[in-house]
Amino acid sequence: MKQIGINDIKGFRIGQAENAEAATGCTVILAEGEMAAGVDVRGGGPASRECELLRPFSTTPTIHALVLGGGSTFGLGATDGVLQYLEERGIGYDMGVTHIPLICQSDIFDLTVGDPMVRPDRAMGYQACVNAEKRNYRDGNYGAGCGATVGKYLGMDYSMKSGIGSAAVQIGDVQLGAIVAVNAIGDIYDPETGKMIAGLLTEDKKSFRSTEQVMYEMAENKNKGFVANTTIGAILTNAVFDKARLSKIASMTHNGYARCIRPVHTSLDGDTIYALSNGTVQADMDMVGTLAAQVMSMAIVTAVKSAVGAYGFPAYGDINL
Repeated sequence: MKQIGINDIKGFRIGQAENAEAATGCTVILAEGEMAAGVDVRGGGPASRECELLRPFSTTPTIHALVLGGGSTFGLGATDGVLQYLEERGIGYDMGVTHIPLICQSDIFDLTVGDPMVRPDRAMGYQACVNAEKRNYRDGNYGAGCGATVGKYLGMDYSMKSGIGSAAVQIGDVQLGAIVAVNAIGDIYDPETGKMIAGLLTEDKKSFRSTEQVMYEMAENKNKGFVANTTIGAILTNAVFDKARLSKIASMTHNGYARCIRPVHTSLDGDTIYALSNGTVQADMDMVGTLAAQVMSMAIVTAVKSAVGAYGFPAYGDINL
């Protein structure tokens, strides 16, 4: 197994756009043609669009783009710009009068970080597509990770800046990568060392405290923390799978979340993972799902370590571990 770059995964183009001042953005994954896709939603409060397309009994076998964005439900309008970009290029299902692109989207809640009235919109979604032409993807405070934060169980005062991260590997002819915007209510751990690398800060904001332990200590408290989170990610592979098998791969990939995020999949999160296939390489589904969990955990660590302190929130490099 060798490490490769996320832009090396064949069959995809990835673009990002953000408003750094307002602390929000979006990341668009475009298929070179069409891609099969599956999804698994584990969190209790997702903000999403057109996920019904990915159910095994829905009519269409493929989609044309995936959008990961900020702005919560307000940011779902970024898809309108992606629709415009693809329609202008004749990409989508031919309906006679026009081509209709099929696009799914999931968003994080970043409205408490920068300007809550600025959200990803049609213009930003379109620009992200234009940027995908030159594959401008970067880890850190970009795209959907622009306003991402973690460690929010006690509110924003003790949280940290996170971002978007990626990782990719190749085994033989099989290429597999992960992209994830880490915006968890919980803490982030490096599964290789077992150490916390981001999360709930202490009162002096110089070190960490365990969100899980705080939850247990507040067991009698009826106010259940800060309901404004969601970690959203995607697996990209050149191995060929249909959407039913991709949904299983997405399900297995959530093990990567569980290795790094504590607590995870709570009612206060909207944790979602997509799995995208655009290729012809034959591969075993269980091998790919197992590898996907590992690569996703690598991407989560990258998202935290690539983030830069901003908007008054410290990042990984600002804390003396």
